[in-house]
Amino acid sequence: MSEGGYHVDTTAKLVRMVNQIEANLRHDKDPVATMADHIHAFWTEAMKKQVFDHGTHELGPVGAAAFAQLARGIHPAPQVAATDPKDHGADGG
Repeated sequence: MSEGGYHVDTTAKLVRMVNQIEANLRHDKDPVATMADHIHAFWTEAMKKQVFDHGTHELGPVGAAAFAQLARGIHPAPQVAATDPKDHGADGG
C-alpha cells in the first residue's frame, strides 16, 4: 500500500518515532523546541516531507507543534550539545 507515494509502514514508523521522542521529552524544559531541533538536525528532508505529507493528526501535541514550527521555517537554536554545530561541526554529526 502507498500513501502519497510512500510506503505506509515507513510512515507509521516515522509517526511512532515522533511519538517516542515526545514521550522521552515529557520532562524537558521546552519539549517543542527540543523536538524541532532534533528533527531539523537529524532527520533527512525525505523523512520530514513524509510526515508533512501524511499530516500531524497521529502525532502527539508536542510533535504536532514541532512540525508546525518547522513548516513555518522556524528552526530553534540548538537545544543540546549534540545538535550544536560548534560542538560537532556543521555536518550534523
